[in-house]
Amino acid sequence: MSATGDGWPAAWSRTALPTAILTVLHGSARHGYALATELEARGFGRPRGGSLYPLLGRLEAEGLIGSTWEPGGTGPGRRAYSLTAKGQRQLERERTQWAALAAALGAHLGVGVHLDAPTGAPTTAGITQEGP
Repeated sequence: MSATGDGWPAAWSRTALPTAILTVLHGSARHGYALATELEARGFGRPRGGSLYPLLGRLEAEGLIGSTWEPGGTGPGRRAYSLTAKGQRQLERERTQWAALAAALGAHLGVGVHLDAPTGAPTTAGITQEGP
């Protein structure tokens, strides 16, 4: 099983990628390249266009994100993606579900997991490790 740059199994990153996209779009619109760069910065590796854009299309078809065309000043135009109200509700549900999963796994392992309120990303702040 291959892993992303921070050691997450690739299957985990693929599974979490839709939620990660909604998280990145929370608060501000992004075009594809900026979205890929932010996903990479958050530990998901850099999604290739052949996987990112079909997923963006699916999220848009589901009404979770919207897009607008921005004309290019000196180059070609580009599409900017933003979170819809439906996407915001979905993100809140998914954050709750991911937090419950992380808590269930952490309880079994004796580790408490907390999510950063603004980003929804796991954080080490307040994580406790119980052990023998």
